[in-house]
Amino acid sequence: MTLTKRYVLRLFISIKYITANVIDRNCGRIVATSSTAEHDIKQSLECGRSCNAKAAAVVGEVLARRLKVEGLNEGQGGGIHVNVNKEVQKKGFKSQTKIWAVVNALKYNGVKLILDDEDSGSIPCSHS
Repeated sequence: MTLTKRYVLRLFISIKYITANVIDRNCGRIVATSSTAEHDIKQSLECGRSCNAKAAAVVGEVLARRLKVEGLNEGQGGGIHVNVNKEVQKKGFKSQTKIWAVVNALKYNGVKLILDDEDSGSIPCSHS
Protein backbone atom coordinates (compact mmCIF):
# COMPACT_ATOMS: atom_id res chain seq x y z
CA MET A 1 0.00 0.00 0.00
CA THR A 2 1.38 3.40 -0.98
CA LEU A 3 0.80 6.27 1.42
CA THR A 4 -0.02 9.75 0.11
CA LYS A 5 2.23 11.35 2.72
CA ARG A 6 5.18 9.08 2.00
CA TYR A 7 8.04 11.21 3.34
CA VAL A 8 7.52 12.92 6.69
CA LEU A 9 9.81 15.16 8.75
CA ARG A 10 10.06 14.26 12.44
CA LEU A 11 11.89 16.41 14.97
CA PHE A 12 13.30 15.47 18.35
CA ILE A 13 14.30 18.32 20.64
CA SER A 14 15.81 17.79 24.06
CA ILE A 15 17.62 20.11 26.44
CA LYS A 16 20.95 19.17 24.84
CA TYR A 17 20.27 18.11 21.25
CA ILE A 18 18.15 18.61 18.14
CA THR A 19 17.59 15.73 15.71
CA ALA A 20 15.67 15.85 12.43
CA ASN A 21 14.68 12.69 10.55
CA VAL A 22 12.90 12.18 7.25
CA ILE A 23 10.97 8.94 7.39
CA ASP A 24 9.70 6.85 4.48
CA ARG A 25 6.31 5.79 5.77
CA ASN A 26 5.98 3.06 3.12
CA CYS A 27 8.75 0.99 4.67
CA GLY A 28 9.04 2.67 8.09
CA ARG A 29 12.71 3.58 7.82
CA ILE A 30 14.68 6.76 8.25
CA VAL A 31 15.99 7.89 4.84
CA ALA A 32 17.99 10.89 6.08
CA THR A 33 18.93 12.26 9.48
CA SER A 34 20.86 15.12 11.02
CA SER A 35 21.60 15.88 14.67
CA THR A 36 23.58 18.21 16.87
CA ALA A 37 24.78 15.05 18.62
CA GLU A 38 26.95 14.28 15.55
CA HIS A 39 30.60 15.12 16.15
CA ASP A 40 31.10 17.27 13.01
CA ILE A 41 27.96 19.31 13.61
CA LYS A 42 28.69 19.72 17.31
CA GLN A 43 32.20 20.99 16.52
CA SER A 44 30.85 23.60 14.10
CA LEU A 45 28.56 25.19 16.68
CA GLU A 46 29.73 28.18 18.68
CA CYS A 47 30.61 27.46 22.29
CA GLY A 48 29.03 24.01 22.17
CA ARG A 49 25.49 25.43 22.09
CA SER A 50 23.79 22.44 20.52
CA CYS A 51 20.17 23.28 21.22
CA ASN A 52 19.38 26.82 20.06
CA ALA A 53 17.85 28.26 16.88
CA LYS A 54 21.26 28.58 15.15
CA ALA A 55 21.98 24.93 15.88
CA ALA A 56 18.53 24.00 14.55
CA ALA A 57 19.27 25.87 11.31
CA VAL A 58 22.54 23.95 10.92
CA VAL A 59 20.65 20.67 11.43
CA GLY A 60 18.20 21.72 8.69
CA GLU A 61 21.01 22.66 6.28
CA VAL A 62 22.85 19.36 6.80
CA LEU A 63 19.61 17.39 6.42
CA ALA A 64 18.86 19.26 3.16
CA ARG A 65 22.29 18.32 1.77
CA ARG A 66 21.79 14.69 2.73
CA LEU A 67 18.35 14.63 1.10
CA LYS A 68 19.88 16.02 -2.10
CA VAL A 69 22.57 13.32 -2.08
CA GLU A 70 19.84 10.69 -1.71
CA GLY A 71 17.83 12.37 -4.49
CA LEU A 72 14.94 13.00 -2.10
CA ASN A 73 14.94 16.80 -1.88
CA GLU A 74 11.77 16.73 -4.02
CA GLY A 75 10.25 13.93 -1.93
CA GLN A 76 9.95 11.91 -5.16
CA GLY A 77 7.39 14.35 -6.54
CA GLY A 78 5.09 14.68 -3.56
CA GLY A 79 7.36 16.63 -1.27
CA ILE A 80 8.24 16.09 2.36
CA HIS A 81 5.38 16.60 4.75
CA VAL A 82 5.65 18.45 8.05
CA ASN A 83 2.94 19.59 10.43
CA VAL A 84 4.51 22.51 12.29
CA ASN A 85 1.52 23.05 14.56
CA LYS A 86 1.62 19.41 15.67
CA GLU A 87 5.38 19.58 16.27
CA VAL A 88 4.97 22.76 18.36
CA GLN A 89 2.18 21.15 20.38
CA LYS A 90 4.33 18.07 21.07
CA LYS A 91 7.55 19.95 21.85
CA GLY A 92 6.07 23.01 23.54
CA PHE A 93 5.87 26.66 22.62
CA LYS A 94 9.48 27.31 23.70
CA SER A 95 10.68 25.04 20.88
CA GLN A 96 8.74 26.90 18.18
CA THR A 97 11.74 28.98 17.07
CA LYS A 98 13.89 25.85 16.72
CA ILE A 99 11.20 24.02 14.76
CA TRP A 100 10.81 26.92 12.32
CA ALA A 101 14.61 27.22 12.02
CA VAL A 102 14.83 23.61 10.80
CA VAL A 103 11.84 24.00 8.45
CA ASN A 104 13.13 27.27 6.97
CA ALA A 105 16.66 25.89 6.53
CA LEU A 106 15.25 22.94 4.59
CA LYS A 107 13.09 25.22 2.45
CA TYR A 108 15.89 27.70 1.71
CA ASN A 109 18.24 24.87 0.76
CA GLY A 110 15.93 23.59 -1.97
CA VAL A 111 13.88 20.92 -0.23
CA LYS A 112 10.26 20.76 -1.37
CA LEU A 113 8.16 20.91 1.78
CA ILE A 114 4.43 20.52 2.20
CA LEU A 115 3.23 22.17 5.38
CA ASP A 116 0.32 20.15 6.72
CA ASP A 117 -1.94 22.29 8.84
CA GLU A 118 -5.04 20.53 10.12
CA ASP A 119 -7.07 23.76 9.85
CA SER A 120 -6.20 24.79 6.29
CA GLY A 121 -5.17 21.61 4.47
CA SER A 122 -1.86 21.35 2.63
CA ILE A 123 0.12 24.41 1.68
CA PRO A 124 2.97 23.61 -0.72
CA CYS A 125 6.13 25.53 0.07
CA SER A 126 9.17 25.49 -2.13
CA HIS A 127 12.03 27.87 -2.73
CA SER A 128 13.41 28.33 -6.20
